Amino acid sequence: MSEFDYDLFVIGAGSGGVRAARMAATYGAKVAVAEEYRVGGTCVIRGCVPKKLMVYASKFAHEFEDAAGFGWTVGETSFDWKTLIERKDAEITRLNGLYIKNLERHDVEVIQSRAEIQAPHRIWLAGEERHVTAKYILVATGGRPNMPMDLSGVENLITSNEVFNLDKMPERVVVVGAGYIALEFAGIFNGLGAETTVLYRGEEILRGFDDDVRATLHEEMENRGVQILTHDNLASVERHDEGLTVTTTSGRTLQADQVLCAIGRSPYTTGLGLETVGVDLASNGAVKVDEYNRTNIDHIFAVGDVTDRVNLTPVAIREGAALAETLFNDNPTTTDYDNIATAVFTQPEIGTVGLTEAEAVKVYGNLDVYVAKFRPMKNTLAGNDEKMLMKVIVAADSDKVVGCHILGPDAGEMSQLLGIAIKMGATKADFDATVAVHPTAAEELVTMKEPTRRLRK
Repeated sequence: MSEFDYDLFVIGAGSGGVRAARMAATYGAKVAVAEEYRVGGTCVIRGCVPKKLMVYASKFAHEFEDAAGFGWTVGETSFDWKTLIERKDAEITRLNGLYIKNLERHDVEVIQSRAEIQAPHRIWLAGEERHVTAKYILVATGGRPNMPMDLSGVENLITSNEVFNLDKMPERVVVVGAGYIALEFAGIFNGLGAETTVLYRGEEILRGFDDDVRATLHEEMENRGVQILTHDNLASVERHDEGLTVTTTSGRTLQADQVLCAIGRSPYTTGLGLETVGVDLASNGAVKVDEYNRTNIDHIFAVGDVTDRVNLTPVAIREGAALAETLFNDNPTTTDYDNIATAVFTQPEIGTVGLTEAEAVKVYGNLDVYVAKFRPMKNTLAGNDEKMLMKVIVAADSDKVVGCHILGPDAGEMSQLLGIAIKMGATKADFDATVAVHPTAAEELVTMKEPTRRLRK
């Protein structure tokens, strides 16, 4: 009989924690997961999944406009916010139930309670007022939205947690921040008909992405009607009978019904008892781990956004799987973080894999950069001037493709397939040897023959 109640106790039932728990149980471990909210984590409950459902909803207005160029007469249209939220909620409830069923089907015990580490191998379940013990403890609590707590009127802001459950559709929205979450919601509200303003303290939106993508997205979002104000920030937010008055650091005054704060996320480690047992944390609260997801305390591990490595759902899933392999299948496994493809569901959409041009110059020095910017075929009859951007970055000395960046329809879908090619080390010659699929936008990726620019040391 084991000296512990569980072989593995997981704190947090998000993507990484659920995958680790389910796989560990498959390998014969006795596993429990504690979750104080709903099973599925940020991505499923109040992140990627409901967000993309809302992106779909927001695109119909543009589709109705484009249809006229193809001979369609679209009658009077209207949008009902309440219907969208009810349908979205029903889908999230369904997914939450599926996650619980999958865990239970693999004999993982699901405990609806906040869990805190009380001592080595010992966890306190606050909701049930009891403690349990475990041979291994996995922290998979993800992150939470940042808030400017010293701002005058901070209580009048909402975050990406609350935005999914607003009682009514706001007619005027100010989005603070210009990362992918901020810009995705700016596109959603703009598409649904709200007067939308993005407020960003930096020089250009979407920091960390390729500069050509950033500049083109900025241009296209403004062409769609989103007002983007850079080099500016919140100074105060005051509530009154007609809504909210936003004052900025540059002296602007904006009127809004909602102010969405999307200025980043921080690891959710507060109040978990990590300090009690001496787990090392970074300055932002992230749990420090080694390549096998182990903390400095040999029986405590962490995966996902709580470690602040690559904060993407599929990465958390990989880390959770690697942990289960390492601890319970005698197969020490690490996660490869190179060339991770990702999508940003802005409007227009982004798909990207590999290095940006700025990063590639530092690594390789000599580059051949291929850029195509064009109007997709569908937009010609629609009378839509929105442009599509495709960019391929090649290390000139080896001919290896080291980065690929797309802005436009279905960019995310393309990036998944490009991720395979770039992960395998495809060269520009491999791209050139591939016969184009015509007529598609993606054929541009294999028909760009002459570099737009050559960069040399």
